[in-house]
Amino acid sequence: MTPSTAARVATEVQERFASAGVRGCLHARGLAEGGEEVRVDADRPVVMASVYKLPLLVAFARAVDERRLDPTATVTLAPEDRTPGATGISAMVDPVTASWRDLARSMIAVSDNAAGDAVLDAVGLAGVRETVAALGLTSTRIDGGTRDVYRILTDDTGAGDVATAMELLRDNDHLTHSRAFDPLLASSTTARDMTALLAAVWADRASSAEQGAFMRSVLFQQIWPHRLSSGFPYGGVRVAGKTGTLGPLRHEVGVVHHRNEAPIAVAVLSEAARADPHQPRVDAAIGAVAAVAVAALR
Repeated sequence: MTPSTAARVATEVQERFASAGVRGCLHARGLAEGGEEVRVDADRPVVMASVYKLPLLVAFARAVDERRLDPTATVTLAPEDRTPGATGISAMVDPVTASWRDLARSMIAVSDNAAGDAVLDAVGLAGVRETVAALGLTSTRIDGGTRDVYRILTDDTGAGDVATAMELLRDNDHLTHSRAFDPLLASSTTARDMTALLAAVWADRASSAEQGAFMRSVLFQQIWPHRLSSGFPYGGVRVAGKTGTLGPLRHEVGVVHHRNEAPIAVAVLSEAARADPHQPRVDAAIGAVAAVAVAALR
């Protein structure tokens, strides 16, 4: 890619971010050897939200490789012990028993908060941090799981419970200052670090080949079509990914596979001007900027 082409692509990405009313970061890289890259503010730290579940998935895979965790062993999650959320086990009302690998699958496929925090408890925060360090992700820090974010939000908003804190967060007339949105105080990463992590997963450098195949299959099972996948609404292409959403934050990191072509890793991290729970223009912009970057790299 010539410097003029790279500049043109970066300008188009920035214009699409601005049109959607977001401050955004993007990094895209071809996963074939010597692949080129597209970058826009790719090294700016951003709060991860549920994207933290991607390095957690890798830490889980490494724990399985090292026989510290049996992926087929089962665990029962009681309702009173589960992290709240709108999807998966978080949304259920009865005790749920599942294997560790199915909990890992649920935390990625539907961004299940209860499953994610259970896996984090099993792997340990130290295990996730060791994984991040081992893979050379020097701009990524993991300070806890979703329950920790909810605790901080509840404390900082003065709300008595998570539900009230989330309502305050969604109220654009209520100014919310919280440590949960400060990349110096909360789990954070960069777009470049996330494509580096995806590259390691796709090349089986993050784990054994068996666990690499498991992670890729799980990422392909993610159900959300409204962000990265919206940029590729046609046959012959598959998108694996992990979203992240918290207040004004809208992210997705993933890998785009065109048939018979080398895959391309893409990370789009964004912060909107508003905290409305549904922001279709922002979601569509994530797919649009991904499509611009992938087209340039193809």
